[in-house]
Amino acid sequence: MTFLEERDLEDVPNIQDYYKRKTIFMTGGSGFMGKVLIEKLLYSCTDLDRIYLLLRSKKGLKPEERLAQLYSSQCFDRLRKEKPGVFESKVYFIAGDVNEIGLGITDEDRTLIVNRTHIIFHVAASVRFDEPLKVAAQLNLRGTKEVIELAKDVRNLEVLIHVSTGYSNTNRNPIEEVMYPPHADWRKTLQICEELDDHTLKVLTPKYLGELPNTYVFTKQLAEHVVYEHKGKLPIVIVRPSIVISSHLEPQPGWIENFNGPVGMFIACGKGILRTIHSSPDIVSDYIPVDIAIKACIAASWIRGTKKLESTDDIPIYNICAGDLNNMSVNEILKLGKDFVLTIPLKDMLWTYGGTLTTSLFMFNLKVLFQHVLPAIFVDLILWILGKKPMLVKIQRRIYVANIALRYYLTQQWTFCNKNFIALRSKIKKADQPAFYYEIENVDKTEFFRQAAIAGRKILLKEKDEDLPKARAHYKRLVILEKILQFIFYGLLIWWLINTEYFKNTVKTLGY
Repeated sequence: MTFLEERDLEDVPNIQDYYKRKTIFMTGGSGFMGKVLIEKLLYSCTDLDRIYLLLRSKKGLKPEERLAQLYSSQCFDRLRKEKPGVFESKVYFIAGDVNEIGLGITDEDRTLIVNRTHIIFHVAASVRFDEPLKVAAQLNLRGTKEVIELAKDVRNLEVLIHVSTGYSNTNRNPIEEVMYPPHADWRKTLQICEELDDHTLKVLTPKYLGELPNTYVFTKQLAEHVVYEHKGKLPIVIVRPSIVISSHLEPQPGWIENFNGPVGMFIACGKGILRTIHSSPDIVSDYIPVDIAIKACIAASWIRGTKKLESTDDIPIYNICAGDLNNMSVNEILKLGKDFVLTIPLKDMLWTYGGTLTTSLFMFNLKVLFQHVLPAIFVDLILWILGKKPMLVKIQRRIYVANIALRYYLTQQWTFCNKNFIALRSKIKKADQPAFYYEIENVDKTEFFRQAAIAGRKILLKEKDEDLPKARAHYKRLVILEKILQFIFYGLLIWWLINTEYFKNTVKTLGY
């Protein structure tokens, strides 16, 4: 429990009242968590004044076009249906870029934010594990510095929520809700990234990271210290979500927009292209549904925003994670996926459900060669002969790279402490509980992952329910074909053994 929960909250307004007429500035609004945060704020705190989203031009789209594209997401289906016009009237873009000095914001827009903003959510981050250090530092580290510089000038700032990651201190176990010492000086890190050429920096990166596995974790850990230096000077909260996955209930059960986490595993195994994973079957990864993470972020902004900043105030840290309240092993998740495929098979499966686990790196690489690479080459060869574009080798390359990037997390176990996270929910007032109270321990895991698999099939693969009969028939054919091929393979193997000189001599020796 932090000092925020220890105070008397009787006369403090509830969350919905607190957000009335508030102006919010947000980075990372176009991302997975950002979309759900926007939707939840507009849906449950509709009386807020407005939300400013920092948006850059991307893939030929201007910020105003990206704002329209953002609202077209299925994430906002509930809002469009039940509260039409709210997004259009309350969400505005600020042209800028977290990668740029001053966030790339014009003087006019900066003045607007400085004078109007009450709440800042810094959600933007590069979440790629294999990003070059210079790129990761630019977005995760310098971007955070620029947000802090902006926050210093905001006249009526009540709270700044900095979204970090539960895995920012993977060299420790357990991982508690405290600020650990920095792994490097963040100022020197930025200086090195700006001064060294790309090749030299690439060579030095492994030594620079030390005990940490990748540039993502390293830069996110340092970014926490950019923020923590302003303890007692700015009203800041650090939240550390673990692995953020499909929604539990809001904005709809199972909502997802990327292939990360269990859904990506279900789809790759369900398509028959992911056959082996380097992991221990008993490893438990810490997953948190995105809507639970967002409720906690909003609750944290409320409890910090309703307290006047004092110079003695610490910066509270919340590990937004399941901890020991509700978890599943990798093996259990894969078994659930196999059960789902029997009832909701995917369209155009290349082979039967895959996903065997191996703890041996040698065996993993061997299986990748025979179960991933060689079949992919064969399929691409057939596609090339038929005049179609080869694609499976490229997909298998991506799967292998993802396997390598995730190996660190799939072969180790951490204990996440979440006492502050749990204490926070106990302070949510009765009037707010229907909209903001969060529970993890009572989430039905089987039903949750079933909904996640169904939503992933519909949202990510664009498959329809009317495709299911055809998909089921195709899957049955694949099962029969697999059994026939196994029968032929083992039959030929036995025939070969019977006809070896060793076998014949053994039979003679035994007198048969």
